[in-house]
Amino acid sequence: MIPSARPLREAAVAVVITTAAAVTGCGNASGSADDPLRTFGFVNGDTSEFATCLQKAVEREAEARGVTVRTANSQMDAAKELSNVEDMLTRKVDALIVQTVNMDALKAGVGKARQAGVPLYLTSLATADTSDILGAAVVDLKKLGAMDAGWIEKDANGRQVKVGIVAGSPGAASDLMVSGFTEALPGNAKTVANQSGMFNPAKAQDVAENMIQAHPDLDYVFVANEEMAFAVRKAFDAAGAGDVEIVTENGTAKGLAAVEDGRFAATVANSPGLIGKTAVASAVDLLDGKKDSAKITDVPLTLVTADNVAEAPAYCPA
Repeated sequence: MIPSARPLREAAVAVVITTAAAVTGCGNASGSADDPLRTFGFVNGDTSEFATCLQKAVEREAEARGVTVRTANSQMDAAKELSNVEDMLTRKVDALIVQTVNMDALKAGVGKARQAGVPLYLTSLATADTSDILGAAVVDLKKLGAMDAGWIEKDANGRQVKVGIVAGSPGAASDLMVSGFTEALPGNAKTVANQSGMFNPAKAQDVAENMIQAHPDLDYVFVANEEMAFAVRKAFDAAGAGDVEIVTENGTAKGLAAVEDGRFAATVANSPGLIGKTAVASAVDLLDGKKDSAKITDVPLTLVTADNVAEAPAYCPA
């Protein structure tokens, strides 16, 4: 279900549409006179592997920091995100951490939090004007796309090549990744197809089947996350297009294995575990007024190929 980092961007990644999102209390943190108990609200964007690992990291770091976490899931629905934010505010949380669905949802949520006087910390993205937020752990999604494009440039080595794109859901994350990718492609690489897979493997497989029929001479495909990339690989292989190289993003254990055995040519490791840990630690430090705390923290990205799989960061907390 990756990311510049400073403008609005979404998060992340595959989407599974369900019908309800429960708000639950998590953790048994205890405070002290010097470090009173805090409660954070965490509004997650969807139920993908990325989002699940992000929440796991948030909860683990919160427990380590003596913070209780209440969670909600917006299931890629902007209206649901706003409702979740409003619900958290009525619960009198001390701060909000939000993995937004899209720019419109983010704008509304930031406004509600500001009106309520509740500090808001963002994961994966930052607002252009950071004066309204506590801080953000950001992923440079345009850079992420550019890293995959750079691999294609090096591999094509000046050859005239045709490139396809299987994007995610329209919105901050996918749009930024795709724009970073297309802007960084060399002149010898022509984009011949750009369709949305909606961060849904079944949809991505349909898109890939149509793409390879329309462009049987395709050389490379950028896929907006690994879950879709596996479906795209399946469609290409079934069509006898096993030589089409796939570049993608996430850095999951399964994704790294696919890079190692050649199903994917490259993936950009974008660790939700690191994002979640950074978000809670930074939010606590900023609330405590620590002078060395950065308001905006850039989360590192790693281009992973068969040559450096062992160097990829852990995707999800163990």
